[in-house]
Amino acid sequence: MGRISPEEYCSRNASGTVVVLDNVRSAYNVGSAFRSADAFGASRVYLCGICAVPPSAEIHKTALGAEEAVPWRHFADTLEAVATLKAEGYTVVAVEQTENSVKLDGAVRGVPPETRATLGRAKYAFIFGNEVEGVQQSVVDASDFCLEIPQHGTKHSLNVAVTVGIVLFATSPAR
Repeated sequence: MGRISPEEYCSRNASGTVVVLDNVRSAYNVGSAFRSADAFGASRVYLCGICAVPPSAEIHKTALGAEEAVPWRHFADTLEAVATLKAEGYTVVAVEQTENSVKLDGAVRGVPPETRATLGRAKYAFIFGNEVEGVQQSVVDASDFCLEIPQHGTKHSLNVAVTVGIVLFATSPAR
């Protein structure tokens, strides 16, 4: 099937995408985020606050080893991760429903038109929030913009692991 080793993944991976988990409390959701990050070629995963970190049996159960392939780092505070990413030239995107959020509607990488010109060389960090509270308001405020998945049912939220998969698929540079 043409699968690569974790070592090959780390050596070739420069997608310019970082997944940031803001106080995601379920180790199973963390593991699923690792698996989606691996599937869609994310460069790194940042685990912030109360997130479980590898090694963990619960993370491994859903990550199926992706936590060994995708480089990761833990930050005690998500704002520290945001500052680090901005210093490295990343556009920081909170995946959250806000008054001025950009709808992920199939547009190229889901970013505002004024940003699309830089896509060939752009680096994006997508922040996904806690299962109950979402992305912290201070983190939303520190982000460059917010991205929202349009929803048409009676519920207006998705499981964080599902959200990671949707956003990474829709914004993948390989699409």
